[in-house]
Amino acid sequence: MKTVNQPVRKKDAMQLVTGQPVYMDDVIPQDCLIVKLLRSPHANAIVKNIDTSRAMLVPGMEVIYTWKDVDQNARRYTQAGQTYPEMSPYDRLVIDRHVRFAGDVVAILAGKDEKCVDKAMKLIQVEYEVLPAVLDFHTALDNPTLVHPEDNWEALVPGIGADKNRNLCAHDESGEGDIEAVLAGCDVVIDHTYHTRACQQAMMETFRTYCSIDAYGRLNVLSSTQIVFHCRRILANALHIPKSMIRVAKPRIGGGFGAKQTSVCEVYPAFVTWKTKKPSKIIYTRFESQTASTPRHEMEMHVRLGATKDGIIKGIDLHTLSNTGAYGEHGPTTVGLSGHKSIPLYGKAEAFRFVSDVVYTNHMSSGAYRGYGATQGLFAVESAVNELADKLGMDPFELRQRNIVHEGDVMPAYYGQVNTSCALDRCLKTVHDRMDWDHKYPVREIGNGKVRAVGMGMAMQGSGIDHVDVGSATLKINDDGFYTLSIGAADMGTGCDTILAQIAAEVLECPLENIAVLGADTDSSPYDSGSYASSTTYVTGKAVEKCALELKDKICTLGAQLLGLDKAAVLFTGDAVTSEDGTQRVPLASIATASQCGNTVALEATVTHSSEISPPPFMVGAAEVEVDLETGEAQVVNYVAAVDCGTPVNPNLARVQAEGGILQGIGMALTENVTYNDRGMPRESSLMQYKIPCRTDIGHIDVSFESSYEGSGPFGAKSIGEVVINTPLPAVADAIYHATHKRFYELPITREQIAMAVEK
Repeated sequence: MKTVNQPVRKKDAMQLVTGQPVYMDDVIPQDCLIVKLLRSPHANAIVKNIDTSRAMLVPGMEVIYTWKDVDQNARRYTQAGQTYPEMSPYDRLVIDRHVRFAGDVVAILAGKDEKCVDKAMKLIQVEYEVLPAVLDFHTALDNPTLVHPEDNWEALVPGIGADKNRNLCAHDESGEGDIEAVLAGCDVVIDHTYHTRACQQAMMETFRTYCSIDAYGRLNVLSSTQIVFHCRRILANALHIPKSMIRVAKPRIGGGFGAKQTSVCEVYPAFVTWKTKKPSKIIYTRFESQTASTPRHEMEMHVRLGATKDGIIKGIDLHTLSNTGAYGEHGPTTVGLSGHKSIPLYGKAEAFRFVSDVVYTNHMSSGAYRGYGATQGLFAVESAVNELADKLGMDPFELRQRNIVHEGDVMPAYYGQVNTSCALDRCLKTVHDRMDWDHKYPVREIGNGKVRAVGMGMAMQGSGIDHVDVGSATLKINDDGFYTLSIGAADMGTGCDTILAQIAAEVLECPLENIAVLGADTDSSPYDSGSYASSTTYVTGKAVEKCALELKDKICTLGAQLLGLDKAAVLFTGDAVTSEDGTQRVPLASIATASQCGNTVALEATVTHSSEISPPPFMVGAAEVEVDLETGEAQVVNYVAAVDCGTPVNPNLARVQAEGGILQGIGMALTENVTYNDRGMPRESSLMQYKIPCRTDIGHIDVSFESSYEGSGPFGAKSIGEVVINTPLPAVADAIYHATHKRFYELPITREQIAMAVEK
């Protein structure tokens, strides 16, 4: 292959590194209304009265909207960017009189500049009726305090098991075999409860949206979003206007990691602009992004894992309790991955059971974050497997080699899907050897009260949502024979514009620079579900491959006409169409020119693709952690990973994805945490309190690829975007156990906890 599987540079690399204006606030007009939000200081309250009269006297103020401007009995909506009908319940209003978390919206303010809006906000007087709050998700189910007592709450999909009168956002049960009988017959059963707290995506570009009214009276929205088409539907539902009156486009995105799969901020400037017919913008502060956004779901997982004395895992029983917060965005869907992306790794299990409950609380609403629930479940199941290895006195690599799923196996816990491509066994061997595991396992003293210990873990994810996600591509040929590729997927720094262009260039046998990429825009792009669920390369990439093949066929049709030959008698060579014997030739540029005069062959193609399967990528990771036994400081000095993502379309971009995901996983394991005070207010309100690791906080990251070939993907590719965050959690936790002889069942593992464990 000339373009695919090659480490080419990102198409937008120079624009980004030289600071060209590419992000939302760089490219919009600056003379627009500034939108800000007055937020509730209470976790659960009713707005009894609100007085905005003094605030509106501030010079420059345009408008202030409150619950009185929103029909409280209207149909609610969800901000989750999911394919319709959304699994997430319709439980929001643009402004609700009932505020459900500390940070919920009380009023929308719009003025000519930030100064006047800030001044006006201080002059608004609000009288609240403070209600009891549900702040512990263990007590949420059947709590006498209902988070959503309203009558117009709605679940579009009855099968999610929601019951708002029990604070239950979703419930599900699945399984195969008699799990109780299997566990009763096991020689060893690991039985523990694991807890992962909420953590923030903490992307560098906060949430932001610009809105205007175009010459046709339509609402134009430019937003830093992963989901332009879903966003259009969300805005239409929130504002109760036709989708035909809304256009959503995205600029370059300064990071998302799933946060921008939820329309966190778009509705507020849209509401202002639709009402006033004036352009407006909102830019969340870091404080707002930390305290009123959509962090990863806090989950508690009870795992029972049974095995024989020779290390064959016979049964896995998992119950997951998930905290969706005040609203149900992504609550019913994230929880499923905690079991369905962890249990299937162990192919010899004779029985499994997976039960999940998602509950409402008066915390800020949770949402999508890279890994999407699999991250939490894999921490629990992989930690249980690591403990099993220690109890059996068996090397954790050897234990897994005895149990892993292989290519061709049916995976009952993965919806009965066949494992169509898998190099997990090779990933295990590669990581074992590159870590020099036999010499480092389990722990070594290095002097000065410090030790170095190792731990490991496995992971799988998916490649899009089978039978649901849709990817599309439009390709056309232009003057001189270059191409335009239009997509609805959103490049949020992942490099998908480059990846998709590589796939097109490979089929069309042209240089990468001959593919111009446009997207995403609901008015001009073909429909795409959006950039989430690890779907872009696998789903949209396959659409691009098919589209390029179709366009190539059309080029051959016109080329054959120009040569006076039958279509079956010509060949496509990338820069021309030739006769089979090569004696006749018409250049591609001439074909493009001919298509613009007296022609009836449209040299463009649009293809839509959806997959009936979601082939999982696999990953193995091992962490070498240096622990100071006196201070409790733990630092990852070496992390070795091997990834099976099928054929890496661009190895450089795949490696960057892996390194970034590993760094995020290490942050989850050691430092990142969202905690609340007794009033339900988040404590970590800035990056001073919320500690994300940077590149200097860890030592060496060693990523390699063990390629399988996935026949249903473009050129054999699967996904890589999410699987890479999952292995550091169990690997780091197990390394710390080997260093301290204390097993931790809750993340993050802080230096204080380590020091106290050593002391005890």
